[in-house]
Amino acid sequence: MPTKRPYVSPLREQAAAQTRALILRRAAELFAERGYGRVTVTDIASAAGVASKTVFASVGSKGDILDQIVDLGVADSGHEQAMRHILALRTPEAVLEALAHGTRMGNEGQFTVHEAIRKALPVHETGEALWERATAAYRDALRATAHHLHTLAPPPSCSVAETADLLWFWFGPNGWRTLVVDNGWSWDRAEKVLYRLAVAGLQ
Repeated sequence: MPTKRPYVSPLREQAAAQTRALILRRAAELFAERGYGRVTVTDIASAAGVASKTVFASVGSKGDILDQIVDLGVADSGHEQAMRHILALRTPEAVLEALAHGTRMGNEGQFTVHEAIRKALPVHETGEALWERATAAYRDALRATAHHLHTLAPPPSCSVAETADLLWFWFGPNGWRTLVVDNGWSWDRAEKVLYRLAVAGLQ
């Protein structure tokens, strides 16, 4: 006798996915605002308008939630499409202009996620590994950009490794945060100035 396949309701699955997304979004907002250590699962449940048991059933513990926020942040960054565009450009100025704009859009669009992760680092048991996982694709993209710049004329005056380090200094999340958050610059002004610094610094 054939085994009955369990019935899966598409509407129920859709509702569950929407609930997970809402919980993760509210958790990221709370982590960014208060800091990871000061937020409880009860706080997240209240912000999402669900019961605490729904949070555990849907996304797991607070640590699980942070892990998923990191993964979603990487997935939603759009770095792969941006890199395809950058690697097709044929002048250093065009590459750096696209890099300035692309990293600006990524940091601006993912600001809440970045803040949630950043504020979790001092209290998270694997904070260093968490930050490395959150930024690995970002750093790889800047290394690829550095290699590409050295195929163009004129190439940067420093080595590929140093070029990658400088791109991280200018266009990494800390550079953007220093100007926009710590010093109150607009995203537009930061983008223009970082682009000019990169063009001048790599000559």
